[in-house]
Amino acid sequence: MTRVVYRVERSIVLVGMMGAGKTAVGRQMASRLGLPFVDSDGEIETSSGMTISEIFSRLGEPDFREMETATLSKFLSGDPLVMSVGGGAFIRKVNRRLIRQHGTSVWLKPSLETVWERVRNNRKRPLIQVEDPRAELSRLLRERNPVYAKADIRVHTSNDRTVSAMAKAVITMLVRMDGSGLSVVPAAESRQDSDHSGRDRTG
Repeated sequence: MTRVVYRVERSIVLVGMMGAGKTAVGRQMASRLGLPFVDSDGEIETSSGMTISEIFSRLGEPDFREMETATLSKFLSGDPLVMSVGGGAFIRKVNRRLIRQHGTSVWLKPSLETVWERVRNNRKRPLIQVEDPRAELSRLLRERNPVYAKADIRVHTSNDRTVSAMAKAVITMLVRMDGSGLSVVPAAESRQDSDHSGRDRTG
């Protein structure tokens, strides 16, 4: 079976609420596109030696947000990759500018019910360690969805769609979108050697 060859010119950044599936879908997309995958929260934990909850507790949310912006700047300024970012990252204007400059943003949009089902037993989410976490999730969704809507692409996600199906759907939408930086290399061209930039990928 002939593998599809993609030309990747811009990074792909998955944004949206906690529990939307950004990391799982991002890893699958990176595998299909032959790109590196970066989870911004994971990178912050590695570089700081603390969990996200510990950073919030010891340093506070403002310091975490600065770490988040520094992480985006570091990775998005390099070669194309697939990145998933924390739920609050896209809310900051400086982060949206960085993402817009270097990549294409994809909003994975779940329902409140989907998010709640996925995170209700997760004790590592500092923003919902409150008396009524479901109500807080609902409030965050109402507050953040208008900002997430500024993303280049919107894809609805639910527990009925597999990670593989989501990844395939996002890639298809990006290929069809003008200016996304992702395209399918024509069959004749794909038989030739990839250009020296190394940005033609098989998937």
